[in-house]
Amino acid sequence: MVKGGAIYIMTNKTHSTIYVGVTSELYNRVYQHKTNYYPNSFTAKYNCHKLVHFETFHSIEEAIDREKQIKAGSRKKKIELINSNNSEWKDLFEEIKKW
Repeated sequence: MVKGGAIYIMTNKTHSTIYVGVTSELYNRVYQHKTNYYPNSFTAKYNCHKLVHFETFHSIEEAIDREKQIKAGSRKKKIELINSNNSEWKDLFEEIKKW
């Protein structure tokens, strides 16, 4: 993804922690989370290495607006969003590797 933006949701193995992020480089950012590139980050601390949801946008501004909308919602709403497209909570990293 060269231009635009994406929102993404990461979780840990037990799905007890959910992290919502925004980026203009989805593959690279998810890879950073998976490899604990920033060892003091939230995702490293809580082992959020599993990509369970993402949405792409034409502009980073649209992605930021969507991220704010998702973050403002309850945990229940985030779970419903994940379940709507990925009911098995599979790691979607392989899907974005093809980009």
